[in-house]
Amino acid sequence: MVETFENVHSPGQARVFAVVNQKGGVGKSTTAVNLSACLGELGHKTLLLDLDPQGNATSGYGLNRSQRSECVYDALLSDVPLEALIEPVEIEHVFVVPATIQLAGAEIELVSALSRENRLKNVLAPVLGDFEFVIIDCPPSLGLLTINALTAAGGLIIPIQCEYYALEGLSKLLDSVRLVRSHLNANLEVFGVAMTMYDSRTRLSQQVVEEVRDFFEDRVFETLIPRTVRLSESPSFGQPITLYDPLGKGAAAYRSLAKEVVSRV
Repeated sequence: MVETFENVHSPGQARVFAVVNQKGGVGKSTTAVNLSACLGELGHKTLLLDLDPQGNATSGYGLNRSQRSECVYDALLSDVPLEALIEPVEIEHVFVVPATIQLAGAEIELVSALSRENRLKNVLAPVLGDFEFVIIDCPPSLGLLTINALTAAGGLIIPIQCEYYALEGLSKLLDSVRLVRSHLNANLEVFGVAMTMYDSRTRLSQQVVEEVRDFFEDRVFETLIPRTVRLSESPSFGQPITLYDPLGKGAAAYRSLAKEVVSRV
């Protein structure tokens, strides 16, 4: 039976994490979907907020974007309360605020909006007491939507793929983090770095992990997310890996990552 969302406040406020990397194809939406699913599996009430106009996190839970008249865009720019957009999914304790293609226009419309960098933070505030975790899936850019996520979040989870040029472009992301910390959100920190698409058979994957650990030190999660066919297939079936292939390596890895996140918190 699918759980319904109710405004029942839990002790304290949610820990808000933005899953961010301006490079595409690094496993960002895969991490947002599967981490939220595994946090829910552990019994933690979790909200996944899809801030990417591509809507991969939305479809990753089997929610049909084309059938939705409202999405997170309406909370950011049309004063629709965020709680009106929260939808339950097949995983117990997990809820999603979906994205549609309508969100693609938000970058332009936010430019002239009052308090444009704080829109997401302000609309999230009323529901933070209802969840233990909020996971924000960011677009693969450093535009105003991502800046909104950085302003609203307490920590960043950065997926980095175990391939050539893994660290390319990260200096720009870290520069943006420093600017946001200086002017908008003094509490922002890099909470953790998740190594994705790891292939234990290749020396390259091992070298990239070593290079990233040299750079980010103990902020790199111990869990390595493997490159598997099942992980890449699961979004097309609208299921997180814990439903699509619950006994596989991908599900085991994301369960391990969720436990690391909880233990660090």
